[in-house]
Amino acid sequence: MKKLLWILILACNFAWGQMPDISNVWLNNSKPYNGTIGDRGQELKLKINISEQNKKNDQEYFVSGYSLVDNNYAKYEGKITITKYRDAKKKGVVFGDYELAEEPKGKHSGIFKGKFIYTFKWNKKTEKVEAQYIEFIGDWKSYDGTLDFKTRLKNQ
Repeated sequence: MKKLLWILILACNFAWGQMPDISNVWLNNSKPYNGTIGDRGQELKLKINISEQNKKNDQEYFVSGYSLVDNNYAKYEGKITITKYRDAKKKGVVFGDYELAEEPKGKHSGIFKGKFIYTFKWNKKTEKVEAQYIEFIGDWKSYDGTLDFKTRLKNQ
């Protein structure tokens, strides 16, 4: 009987411990993330067009879209991985890593890699998320290894 009770408790913890699907969050209401790349603060835009939660690992999201710096437009694919979640009564914070690989077309394509922070407020009355803030901080490195820049992006 004790074994059965422990199995039920373990199963319940597993079921309730799963991450909800927040793939729509990364889409940023169909708006691009704005930011900078490099020491001179060159403008960078990153748009996520597709976001899907990994069915085997609910902490991971597959994303794709495009990046734009000056006239350099590049499609990319990658993943966003949640590493930590902190919940307060009115405010939640999600931490994690990201890696986005652009199509390898020329000198100005490479990999975005870094960390993100997502903060939001929960409105109990409307039962909706409000005041979302997402920031991606990391690096972009060209495939040929000649270019390496700091990047910083945030939602609008």
